[in-house]
Amino acid sequence: MFLIPGHDPASPAAEDESGRILTYGRLRAEAGELAKSLEPRALVFLFCGNDFGTLIGYLASLLRRAVPLLLDHRLDQTLVRRLSDIYRPAFIWRPENEEAAGYTVAKCEGYALTATGLSPWPLHEDLALLITTSGSTGSPKLVRQSLRNLESNARSIAQYLGLNASERAMTTLPFNYVYGLSVVNSHLWAGGTLLLTDRSLVQKEFWAFFHRARPTSLAGVPYTYELLKRLRFLQMETPGLATLTQAGGKLNPELHREFAEYALSRGQKFVVMYGAAEATARMAYLPPEKALEKCGSMGRPIPGGRFTLEDEHGAEIFENGPTGELVYYGDNVTLGYAESGADLARGDERRGRLATGDLARRDEEGYYYVTGRKNRFLKIFGHRLGLDETEQLLKTRFPHLECACLGRDDRLRVFAAGDVQGEGFDFQAEAIKNFLVETTRLNPSAFEVALVPEIPKNEAGKTLYAKLEADHAP
Repeated sequence: MFLIPGHDPASPAAEDESGRILTYGRLRAEAGELAKSLEPRALVFLFCGNDFGTLIGYLASLLRRAVPLLLDHRLDQTLVRRLSDIYRPAFIWRPENEEAAGYTVAKCEGYALTATGLSPWPLHEDLALLITTSGSTGSPKLVRQSLRNLESNARSIAQYLGLNASERAMTTLPFNYVYGLSVVNSHLWAGGTLLLTDRSLVQKEFWAFFHRARPTSLAGVPYTYELLKRLRFLQMETPGLATLTQAGGKLNPELHREFAEYALSRGQKFVVMYGAAEATARMAYLPPEKALEKCGSMGRPIPGGRFTLEDEHGAEIFENGPTGELVYYGDNVTLGYAESGADLARGDERRGRLATGDLARRDEEGYYYVTGRKNRFLKIFGHRLGLDETEQLLKTRFPHLECACLGRDDRLRVFAAGDVQGEGFDFQAEAIKNFLVETTRLNPSAFEVALVPEIPKNEAGKTLYAKLEADHAP
């Protein structure tokens, strides 16, 4: 099995909050036994928690060459039925106390394997895994990944992070989210130990486990680092912690600098990374020794990958400095999307090339900086305005507020949530509008500011712009 190649059977593969340890030998045995109940090339709906049962079910599927679709075990049943109608899974692996149509064929670690009896769709021989984009588990749009994708990315991540069997990685992200899965895959590849918990950072049980288990690394999306700062993590004693990694979106440059300085002062590594489900997980990393010097950069390509920049006509940009669309090449570029059961028979449609949709520039030393999304721009009164860049400006100017930007037809809409200061929200709204007018030199009529109870986010902390727009249609 490529994820656990010849590791010491007595070494710990995973540990949970109760102190139970799953060795590599037992993980192999349990996954091998469960695999006997699966059919080769069967589609499996795998409902994930950060626990032993999920880990065993995942590896059993890969071992049997079945294809798991990773889903949050808390996913609404209406969405589950919708996905089931579209993709017709042959098996379902989920906590045994949760209902699943069909008959149970195996149990392990509190999970049950159910055969559905549904008529399956044909699966392409290269298809190894299905995962939802950006953790949006209710969407029928899936990313098709191959075993080659998984193996190349796990190996590359382990290489640039210098992972080995002494690593102890705390799970701060869902198993069914590409970043969370990349932590699992790379640490199993290296023979390290996964410290499994579904607890949130705001729960005391998380920190009790953290201090007892003494992880060597902690992974987080931008929202994780915002939480860590609020929780006074920078003043916390963290013996054993050696590495902090960040991906899942661009970190505020000030927060980037603050955590980079913190890591430097503690003799730790702070590694900013860039990736997407369409590239299995990672495409770039910022070496920790460059974390301060290149603050705000997503870094350089991972081992085995490369980038180019293309202008609006698709021509490659060779000079450093200008902005263009970021295009990635590597063995971790996935096969393509699936939006219907028939799509599961499709082969490799990307051929190792991924146009990311991100706009970026490259400096003289080959480091890349994301400046926004290709489709996250407005033309307001003839002026081009980047929504992502505007959000970053607002975060810097109004750190007590969460802001998200949408817009169309000469109107930028700013949604704000958080602590209201001064003379109330009307005062804050006027301050936001005045700041944007001063910064952009556009007429005040170009901006609308609205107070909302919260900015909707997915489980990985990414803003759900479509939901925000639907909930607050003009």
